Amino acid sequence: MTENQSPQTKPDPCSFVIFGVTGDLAHRLVVPALYNLAATDLLPDNFCVVGIARKAMSTDALRDSLMEGLRQFATRPVDDAIAGRLLECLTCTEADPKDPSSFDKMREQLEKLEAARKTGGNRLFYLATPPDAFASISKELGRTGLLKEEKGAWRRLVVEKPFGTDLASARALNSELLKIIDEQQIYRIDHYLGKETVQNILVLRFANGMFEPIWNRNHIDHIQITVDEQLGVGHRGSFYDATGALRDMVHNHLFQLLSLVAMEPPTRFDAYSVRSEKAEVLSAIQTQSEADALKNSVRGQYQGGRIGDTDIPDYLKTEDVKPNSTTETYAALKLTIDNWRWAGVPFYLRTGKALGIKRTEVAIKFKQAPFAMFRDTPVDRLSQNYLVISIEPTEGIMLQFNTKVPGPTINVDGVEMKFRYKDYFKAEPATGYETLIYDCMIGDNILFQRADSVEAGWQAVQPFLDAWKKAGAKGLESYKAGSEGPAHAEELLKRDGRSWRKLAARID
Repeated sequence: MTENQSPQTKPDPCSFVIFGVTGDLAHRLVVPALYNLAATDLLPDNFCVVGIARKAMSTDALRDSLMEGLRQFATRPVDDAIAGRLLECLTCTEADPKDPSSFDKMREQLEKLEAARKTGGNRLFYLATPPDAFASISKELGRTGLLKEEKGAWRRLVVEKPFGTDLASARALNSELLKIIDEQQIYRIDHYLGKETVQNILVLRFANGMFEPIWNRNHIDHIQITVDEQLGVGHRGSFYDATGALRDMVHNHLFQLLSLVAMEPPTRFDAYSVRSEKAEVLSAIQTQSEADALKNSVRGQYQGGRIGDTDIPDYLKTEDVKPNSTTETYAALKLTIDNWRWAGVPFYLRTGKALGIKRTEVAIKFKQAPFAMFRDTPVDRLSQNYLVISIEPTEGIMLQFNTKVPGPTINVDGVEMKFRYKDYFKAEPATGYETLIYDCMIGDNILFQRADSVEAGWQAVQPFLDAWKKAGAKGLESYKAGSEGPAHAEELLKRDGRSWRKLAARID
């Protein structure tokens, strides 16, 4: 801890109840995050983990399974003593919304565990389940009174993405949940917001006098947000073919980045103020007509190729993908925000699977300075001014600017100044969930989406969903696995006299 850091307090005693505990999410991310919190002494002293499975499973079998997953997915060496203490407080029980009586039995068992573990009745319910189970599980939790806050005990519900599949379904899900539980008890989680560099966007903007005065249309030419993945769909064909890149990534991950970059300064750094500004800027995204949505977007589907040592089959040959599927594995959009700060500033978003480089970044392109002083220097030698916030695979910030080349004559060239988190802070690798789970336990929902924010995001992407559905295969481009994506994605910016920033794998 540096001298400018405040010590973190331990959360209240609580029960951590995981629905879908046998699934991939719990093994790959949730339990490794709990282990990292335990390793840094940030779990409550009085704590228990309750794993909920739909079919009968012994606690010992679940404990062995989670330990195996922890050894495979941990972000740091596993200390057997710490892992043992964490999993020692694990209990497995059975509950299935199709059998309401199982929730009554679960309540009885949970109350016994709370008394034995002295958790004070505080409960955190984590829905690490497919989205079609969110409403039914929440309904049973509400019916049995498990979500009711009473006698000073808190009850919180963590909901994973995707939150709805379009605007109508998101509104319906919000409506269902808000009949059962209050908004401040709902934590709609997006693991991108647990990444240090994502959270640092607010600090970078609002704690530095050199940036906030120029963070507007007068100085910024455009903004690019990129989330490129090397992995193909793999064994998730059934889920992905019903979802696609736009639903899977844009309205949540990319819009979370957009909202942090574009929001107005909050009146204070608290959950209500920050979330209100994020919702406000998402609601200011111009809702496009279907014709404009087709004009201002590119969608693609990958063909077979090779990435590193891995052969990637055609998307259409992937297991559980329809042979005539028109689901996009790549999406690029041009959006505008209708407010004073961003009038006339385009936001270009792109995301895709089976691309040549794994890279997540926000690139802020500043307007070019007048060239009159340097008329003898070729314009193409002058570097474009970018502030690049790198999120994956390296967390850091890069500033690109012009400087004089050493020598007796005035020659100008572009240089880069780079900051990397791991160099300065020596932080342990993390899953991205540690901060979010900790915040859930202490009741800080500043990093979580509110209902109005979710609906504003879907409002912005709905025209693209509708236009692409009507267009079918028309306009769906192919791109080779391992490439930069569909060729037409370049045209999306080229017609505006701009181009995508050339990506590198890292900011080393």
